[in-house]
Amino acid sequence: MLNLTYEFKLKPTPQQAQEIERILEVCRRVWNYALAERKDWIRSRKSPINACSLFAEYIIPADQPYPNYARQSQALTKAKKDYPELKTVNAQALQQVLKTLETAFVDMKRKGMGFPRFKKARRMRSFVFPQMLKNCVQGIYLKLPQLGRIEYIKSREIPEGFRVKLARIIRKAGGYFVALCLECDVDVPDVPPHGYPIGIDLGLDKFLATSEGELIKRPRFFNSLHRQMKLLQRRLKKKQIGSNNWQKLSKIIARLHETIANTRKDFHFKLAHHLCDQAGMIFVEDLNFQAWAKGMWGKHTLDAGFGQFVTILQWVCWKRGVYFGKVNKDYTSQICPNCNAHTGKKKLSFRVHSCPECGYTIHRDVASALIVRNRGVSEVGRILDVKEVAWGGDLTGTRNGLVKSLRNRKKGGEAWIYPAS
Repeated sequence: MLNLTYEFKLKPTPQQAQEIERILEVCRRVWNYALAERKDWIRSRKSPINACSLFAEYIIPADQPYPNYARQSQALTKAKKDYPELKTVNAQALQQVLKTLETAFVDMKRKGMGFPRFKKARRMRSFVFPQMLKNCVQGIYLKLPQLGRIEYIKSREIPEGFRVKLARIIRKAGGYFVALCLECDVDVPDVPPHGYPIGIDLGLDKFLATSEGELIKRPRFFNSLHRQMKLLQRRLKKKQIGSNNWQKLSKIIARLHETIANTRKDFHFKLAHHLCDQAGMIFVEDLNFQAWAKGMWGKHTLDAGFGQFVTILQWVCWKRGVYFGKVNKDYTSQICPNCNAHTGKKKLSFRVHSCPECGYTIHRDVASALIVRNRGVSEVGRILDVKEVAWGGDLTGTRNGLVKSLRNRKKGGEAWIYPAS
């Protein structure tokens, strides 16, 4: 089963935009009520038996079960009799709100996420229609439940053989968007290792360096508009919260943030395609970008968006048939790519790798990218050996022939060394 998600911009009529806002508001109230119900149940059981809570808590009977998704869905159906406004919103859209809340509570333990929060006005930004008709796409129009036929900008065609499984309506600073989840009954195998390999080293001095010696400068997405953002934030601070001027200025700031995010994503996609044009295998370090973001250079790390870039690069590689792999990150900057000697730690101010054993000199980031590439090729060889693939001797197209040709290949008069697996 193959799933794709395509995002399009909607062009709703004023009546449809008003209906979208009303649905978002009802979904927000359902979220807040369900979250409050769960928090009250948890708080009523957090105090010891022989002590009282320092804060006022609701007294909930001990035999009352935990309000999970199933019980809250049943309660939602009964609540429609007392609150007719709930009947005016698609029932499945409200159920999806409860499912999202259930997932948030599960992720607290499974992924170590934070406690779900209540949503203030205009903080609910999306809702889902989980069941779509087969003929919901009609030219430049989409047929959505409750909203009817709504026009959208058809920036690309939906692939043949795919059907629309669900639709998520999203409100952004730039307007309303729809994310269509497409489904196709086909199994696509993973991309096998093939072609010419390159390694990538990510960093803050240069956004990335490749094993081919290419250095990509790190764009300052946020810093380029930091002065304008700072000025707008100062003006917003002087406005009365909730006033019309406050809302207008908030929309301008939101549009500016969206411009920064779109510019960053556009750069990541173009760079990913540029890398895929050069190789059949791409290897990167298996890094913990969340730890990077908490360090001294957290602001610059988040501005670069390394995690988003790696995710986009993996998707583009799969789409274009390029093998993508992650390798161990340890000591990539402390090993000589020419003789595999351990050169020790280097200060961040040292941007040139100079091996004391063999005298090999190269840019520090390029040397790390070479190590990443060598480890990737070695790891691919190990995987292929485990699968017991029938390889020939030193013939062209076999693994031994590939490693031998790569070892003997030269660029700029310097041999590229690949350790045998």
